[in-house]
Amino acid sequence: MASLSGLASALESYRGRDRLIRTLGYCCQLVGGVLVEQCPAKSDMGTRLLALSAQLSRCRTVLRLFDDLAMFAYTKQYGLGTEEEDLFVRWVSVLGNLADQLYYPCEHVAWAADAKILRVDAAHWWALSTAFWGLSLLLGIARSLWMVLKLRRRLRSPTVAFPGWPPRSKQRTLEAQIRLETLTVLSNLADLANAVHWLPPGVLWAGCFPPWLVGLLGTVSSLLSVYQAVRARDNQADAASS
Repeated sequence: MASLSGLASALESYRGRDRLIRTLGYCCQLVGGVLVEQCPAKSDMGTRLLALSAQLSRCRTVLRLFDDLAMFAYTKQYGLGTEEEDLFVRWVSVLGNLADQLYYPCEHVAWAADAKILRVDAAHWWALSTAFWGLSLLLGIARSLWMVLKLRRRLRSPTVAFPGWPPRSKQRTLEAQIRLETLTVLSNLADLANAVHWLPPGVLWAGCFPPWLVGLLGTVSSLLSVYQAVRARDNQADAASS
């Protein structure tokens, strides 16, 4: 009952619904791709699952039409990251915010071109939005790897990390942060592999992945994202009760 209540609570938020739609979409693509490629007798079912996956992806694209303002508010609040002590993290975060901010209007134009609302080259704008997404993922990977290195150095000298805290508590906190950043790297790497696949042909492995592999990478990334969200919620609940 608690699990059902937690799921219902998550679905009340935009981010919660987006995670569910994303996970379902990639799972359908994974299963559908396997059925089409490996099970000729069930290829019709596989085709239907791939069609469902495409519709769920379009659903998320439409919902992202309203993300610009929230992204702009976050970018404006972060600014040039003057409160960030680490210079590398600061500028990587600033560039990542800029890439995310530019991603949305490019995707909107691409969607409008596909919908015959604008008379522009949809493929060009899809490639541009995917490039900004890939850049954001690369910057996120660089930031998380840097944070893992920093946290591991602090873990070797825990007395410096959180003065006044019990040593074991310091160690657990640092280890949890390292796990979080490692999961972020893995999630971003899976998404980056797909982002390159969706770039124009001739760019690295663009266009080379079969549907099931795209679905597998997306499913891995989505499940890691769901896990991180659940852990973050649990940590907030623990902090509130303590």
